[in-house]
Amino acid sequence: MSPPPTDLTPFLAGPTYLFDGVCVLCSGAVRFVLKVESAPKMRFAAVQSDSGQALLAQIGLPGMTDSFVFIENGQVFLRSEAAFRLAAYLRTPWRWGRFLRILPRRLTDWLYDRIAANRYAWFGRTETCLIPAPEQRHRFAP
Repeated sequence: MSPPPTDLTPFLAGPTYLFDGVCVLCSGAVRFVLKVESAPKMRFAAVQSDSGQALLAQIGLPGMTDSFVFIENGQVFLRSEAAFRLAAYLRTPWRWGRFLRILPRRLTDWLYDRIAANRYAWFGRTETCLIPAPEQRHRFAP
């Protein structure tokens, strides 16, 4: 893996959404976040990219591709907690999704794991990662 071409420090501070760039569901979720976020603060990195892998290595999760990862204030969140944290950055009514954390974590992580395990079968996969619009490229890790 070649070194990432830019400084990834802002991505390590967050809010940063690391996603499976070839998953149709995951890429669709990124496009959704870009449309409904309350302010353009979110950064994104595909886990398949060199930068995504460098970020994963720096947070102690080298090679991970089977979980949604969310970084906020330098803290790392996975699975359903990552989704709840991300929801706080969305406009109403989508931000209310963060209140689902009142459900037992065992249940929400189980649901997350079922969707994650079947995401390619249910939603498909693409040959290439999501390509952001030119005005949004600065928010994506290279």
